[in-house]
Amino acid sequence: MRVAVLLLTVACTLPAAAAFAPSAMLPRASSILARSRPALLPAASAARHTGTVASAGRRGVLGSAAFPLVSQRVARRPTSLSMSTAAPVKVDVAEVIELPTNENNENLLKIRHSSAHVMAMAVQRLFPNAKTTIGPWIDNGFFYDFDLQGGAFEAEDLKAIKKEMQNIIKKNFPITREVVPREEARRRIEAQGEKYKLELLNSIPEGEDISIYHIGEEWWDLCAGPHVEKTRDIPGKAFDILRTSGSYWRGDEKNAALQRVYGTAWESVAQLKTYNTMQEEAKRRDHRKIGKEMDLFSVQEQAGGGLVFWHPKGGRMRNVIETFWKDLHVANRYELVYSPHIANLNLWKTSGHFDFYKDGMFDQMTVEEEQYQIKPMNCPFHVLMYKDQPRSYRQLPMRWAELGTVYRYERSGTLSGLFRVRGFTQDDAHIFCLPEQVADEITDILHLTEEVLNKFGFNNYEIMLSTRPEKSIGDDAIWDLSTKALIEALDRKGWKYSIDEGGGAFYGPKIDLKIRDAIGRKWQCSTVQCDFNLPNRFEMEYIAPDGSRQRPIMIHRAIFGSVERFFGILVENYAGEFPLWLAPEQMRLLPINDACVPYCQEVAKKMRAKGLRVEVDDSAERLQKKIRNAELAKVPVTAVVGEKEKDSDSLAMRVRFGGEAGVLPVDAVIERLLAAMDKSVSFAEAGPMPAALPASE
Repeated sequence: MRVAVLLLTVACTLPAAAAFAPSAMLPRASSILARSRPALLPAASAARHTGTVASAGRRGVLGSAAFPLVSQRVARRPTSLSMSTAAPVKVDVAEVIELPTNENNENLLKIRHSSAHVMAMAVQRLFPNAKTTIGPWIDNGFFYDFDLQGGAFEAEDLKAIKKEMQNIIKKNFPITREVVPREEARRRIEAQGEKYKLELLNSIPEGEDISIYHIGEEWWDLCAGPHVEKTRDIPGKAFDILRTSGSYWRGDEKNAALQRVYGTAWESVAQLKTYNTMQEEAKRRDHRKIGKEMDLFSVQEQAGGGLVFWHPKGGRMRNVIETFWKDLHVANRYELVYSPHIANLNLWKTSGHFDFYKDGMFDQMTVEEEQYQIKPMNCPFHVLMYKDQPRSYRQLPMRWAELGTVYRYERSGTLSGLFRVRGFTQDDAHIFCLPEQVADEITDILHLTEEVLNKFGFNNYEIMLSTRPEKSIGDDAIWDLSTKALIEALDRKGWKYSIDEGGGAFYGPKIDLKIRDAIGRKWQCSTVQCDFNLPNRFEMEYIAPDGSRQRPIMIHRAIFGSVERFFGILVENYAGEFPLWLAPEQMRLLPINDACVPYCQEVAKKMRAKGLRVEVDDSAERLQKKIRNAELAKVPVTAVVGEKEKDSDSLAMRVRFGGEAGVLPVDAVIERLLAAMDKSVSFAEAGPMPAALPASE
């Protein structure tokens, strides 16, 4: 798959005509807006102010998952507030640049791998005492870990490393592969005093080739490849050194502390520029920054890292997400279940989690001389509920879903906002079914997954089918049946997919689904897995038509993956500009004076009774400041309320990115907001706009 990135030209359309005339008699909200409205925003200013794409429809925040857009002009934040009534900016596609990936471009993979070697060579030229460890290619680039004997890289060092890399590239050294006997490799490594390379050598299984890659005659590294043929095959102006961070040898904090240097490398300068643009846009969308600005969530270090606190506004959104999830599952014949947060350690030993995932589990607690474990997964609890009574084939399939919070140990250095936490809620579901029901159940799961993801604006997927690994449990017949069922379900959907031969779990084949966000990034979210392990470990049974006892097929399924991580993806996908149905605050009423506050409170009460999320800005701020605050809070719809609006039971409506929408009766506004929520569209897209009330004379 390729990441399509569109470079945009942005032009501002003319402002919309005023929906009503200013009043000379009473302090009507419309007159205040008309007096303060600028005639026209400059194009670049309009782009910075709005940040939307007119053609993107309901998902119009810099495009959609199916139509990823990147614009440097749109990415900048406004420096001042404008009260423009201009329509959304018009976006024309000027050029399409596709960013290749390691998976579909072997040359790019080689460039990145060789860049890591060249960087290590440059570092050891500049820092002769530095010891090398590993330097792999990664998504979008490469890194290398160094032992600086207690030292650390400074910002100026990174510039020097880049310059030295360019010097090495210009020399056009050949990059050659040499296969050597194990003992010869050991002799060379020991001669250089590279203790980490010696450990890597010892980890290579007997019988495998020991290969060394040379850069000229000066530098070499123990490596399996692949690489480019010479250093000038690395485009000298299409790479960059990005940053440094701390790491540990083998990822274990008990081992030596290392310095990691990250870089990016591409096939052309144009690709590098596009990547840099995407990175700037990603920074602007950082969910940690937006989450703090919008007061959605926090991680309180006093309570411990990786534990998420949902603030009221974030809590509103989570409630909307979970309510939608629950209602849709019930409509699709799932039963909602709830399970404890801890269980006797023996349960996790029976399930195998303690043996296979012990390092990812928190320490046990002792209760009345027995050990208990805070749960890392929900699966065994659902199995116990299944086994609580005898089951007949007539009862299958059984579909049980739970928003279950689990806890997993993560090293503090790996924690990152909502993306890597220690406590999170999985949208777990388990289906217990007959072998002949697997294909239908998988198909229904894929339908449901598509419906859920589409609701949130994600309709571009990358799908991977992973098949039986070398080490697995279960007989050939059950693996064959389950794998064919997954393939049949994908074919029914008409979805294109790749096959990862041998990439399945030891207990069954699986489908993994990655979504693509508004700037083209891929996120692993949904998964569907067949499981032959837990039914065997727990001796699950159903009574077959012939009276025999048989094992059911167990299907694990998650759509969000985790609520926390999915929420972080949503924040970054929309850059905080959430669609109306999901926004934490859907509408804000802005009274122009204290006399209008009681009316606004009554209107808000009426709207809340209909399920709308409405606030009243009853602060002492001037109207201009109230409007600015609503803009900064990214409220989709606002209404300015003056004396005439109060007397006529109406609201002077303003739509974010759409400007003034006219003076409308309160009931008409409520009806339109509810219609927009029901259709998952914006206020402007909810249907024909009702007639505005006449302007005051």
